[in-house]
Amino acid sequence: MALLIPAHNEAVGLAATLQTALAQLEAGDRLLVVADNCTDRTAEVARSAGVEVSERHHATERGKGYALDHGLNALLASGQPPEVLIMIDADCQLAPDAIDLLARTCMALKLPVQADYAMQLPVDFEQSGLRQRIAGFAWAVKNSLRPRGSARLGAPCLLTGTGMAFPWESLAGVSLASGHIVEDMKLGLDLAAIGRAPRYLAQARVWSYFAPEDASRGNQRTRWEHGHLSTLIHELPTLLRAAWQRRDVGLIYLAADLAVPPLALLVMALSSVTAAAGVLAWVAPSVSLTGTVAFLGMIELTLLGLGVLIAWHKVGRSWLAGHELLAAPLYALRKIPIYLQFVIKRQSNWVRARRDGE
Repeated sequence: MALLIPAHNEAVGLAATLQTALAQLEAGDRLLVVADNCTDRTAEVARSAGVEVSERHHATERGKGYALDHGLNALLASGQPPEVLIMIDADCQLAPDAIDLLARTCMALKLPVQADYAMQLPVDFEQSGLRQRIAGFAWAVKNSLRPRGSARLGAPCLLTGTGMAFPWESLAGVSLASGHIVEDMKLGLDLAAIGRAPRYLAQARVWSYFAPEDASRGNQRTRWEHGHLSTLIHELPTLLRAAWQRRDVGLIYLAADLAVPPLALLVMALSSVTAAAGVLAWVAPSVSLTGTVAFLGMIELTLLGLGVLIAWHKVGRSWLAGHELLAAPLYALRKIPIYLQFVIKRQSNWVRARRDGE
C-alpha cells in the first residue's frame, strides 16, 4: 500500500497530517509527499518527518490533478507499484485505522473507496458565524448523509477529494493530469465510465477544517460551486449514455446524484419558477398550465423543506439549532453572486484556499 499526499504550500499543517498518517502505516507501506509548486517549507517539513518527497515545479500546469499524476509516476519509477494507492489532502486528519479500513475494503471490492469526509470549524462552535455553521450542515448532507444512503442501496458514490483508495490498476484507465477545479468529482466519474465506480465507507473517517471566513473562504466556495455545475453540465450526458449502453443501474443512480445542483441553487430555482407561475396564473388565468406549474412547485418546495428537516435531524443538530434553519434562505440568497458569476465569468482555474493559522 502507498499513501500519496499532494501538498501546495502546506508547511503550516503538514506535520500534523503526517503524524496521524505515519502512526497507521505498516511495514512495507510507503508515504510520498508531492511538494507541488511550493514557495514555502513544505518539502523541508516532509523530509524532517522522514517521509519520501518529490518536488514538482511547472509555470502553467497548476492544480491537484497534476500533483497526483506526478506522484503516480514517481511511485512507478521508484519500484514495484503498490496494490492499493490511498490519497489524502495535506491538511487532512485521519481517524484511527482509517488507512487500514480503506486499504482492506479496496482490496476486497477491487474498486475505488471513498472515506467519510467531514469538515470542522476552525474555531469553537459558539464563536462560529451562522453562515459557517449552515455551510457545515450542507457539507454533512452532501458528503456524509447522501453517500451513506447510496451505500445502503448498494449504489456507487461520488469522490469527495480526500480519503480515497484505489486499486492501482484502475488508475491506468483514467487521466489525472489536469487543472480541473473539482478534480476529485471528475476522477470518480471517469472511473465510473470504465466500470470502476467508487463505493462509500462510513467506518473510515477523515476530516479537514473550513478556511477562515474571509476572501479565501469565498474563493473556495466559488470553486466548489462552479466546479460542481460545470461537471454537471459537461459530464452528465456522458454518464447517462454509458448507463444506457451498459444497462447499469448503478450509473443511473450516480447520474441522478450528480444531477442534484447545490442546495442553495435548487431552492432559488424552485422558488423562482413557482413564484413566476403563481403570479402569471393570477394576472393571466387563461394561460394554460401556469396554475398547475405553481401547484407542483409548491408541492416540490414542501417536499424539499421536509427533506431538509429530516437531514437536519440526522446530521444537522450538531451544527444548528432548529430555529436557525429559518436563516437558510438568507444563506441561499447570499450565493446569488456566485451563480451570476458562473454565467458571466465562471472560475476555471484551481485555487488553494488559505488554511486556518496562516
